[in-house]
Amino acid sequence: MRKRSYILFVARGEDGQLRKVPIPLHYLHVLLVAGAITALSLTGIASSYVRMLVKVSDFNQLRTEKEQLTNQYSQLEQVARERDIQVASLGSLAGEVSSLYGLKSDSILTASDNLRDAQIHSSIDQFYALKYTALSGAATNGISLGLTRDVTTADWVTANSAPDLWPVEGQITGSFGERIDPFNGEGAFHSGVDIASAYGHPVLAPADGVVEFADFLGGYGRAIVINHGRGVTTRYGHLANFAVVPGQHVRRGDTIGFVGLSGRSTGPHLHYEVRINDTPVNPHKYLRLTVAHAGGFSAGS
Repeated sequence: MRKRSYILFVARGEDGQLRKVPIPLHYLHVLLVAGAITALSLTGIASSYVRMLVKVSDFNQLRTEKEQLTNQYSQLEQVARERDIQVASLGSLAGEVSSLYGLKSDSILTASDNLRDAQIHSSIDQFYALKYTALSGAATNGISLGLTRDVTTADWVTANSAPDLWPVEGQITGSFGERIDPFNGEGAFHSGVDIASAYGHPVLAPADGVVEFADFLGGYGRAIVINHGRGVTTRYGHLANFAVVPGQHVRRGDTIGFVGLSGRSTGPHLHYEVRINDTPVNPHKYLRLTVAHAGGFSAGS
């Protein structure tokens, strides 16, 4: 059987004679297969090259992220070191002040995995508690009351909320409890004390608080009520005028009004009450400090 083949005619010379070159068919098949294999190989090589480029890009990105994380970690380490230094400094300062005034720690730490963090927070809390008591005057008031041994800053804050400053200085002309009513001569309960003072004399806030009432109040005449927190309120009657308005925050020693004789009054004086959960108690036991002993507040402060 004759093999099939393709005839390739090639022109040669100027005379135009043709020379035929027979190419067996199976050679052409081999050539096509070789071409296909070559194309597939080139495609595979190109695909591998692209994958390599992607991997190189991913590697470079990971390396960049690693460097960024390393830098961030170094910065966090620096911040942590600075924080430890600051905490140690604050803790040392708080410890020195606490030792100076004989203060106890406001909280008790127990052994745990988070003991160090608890100590850090405790030192910071103690520092800010000392700062608050110093700025609010609670530390000065607590020290003036003799609260300097085996107490906490919370004790100073509590003592600072007590109305222990005389609102006006003068003789007590009407005591707390049962007495004879000066208007009808009958027995009556006196819910405060009367402090003699000159007309127009400034009346001072005996402790920090918020003004709840400043207006006419029946027999009290012009009256003021201050809420000192923890259920403690104070009441001032027979005033000539007001120096505060409802909702106003006042500090110990601030002028809140002026002595007068408004309401049921026989003369210029201050009717002063201390109430616990709105129940009148004897104010005399709270009257422990005068302006001179409490740091020299000015009447216009």
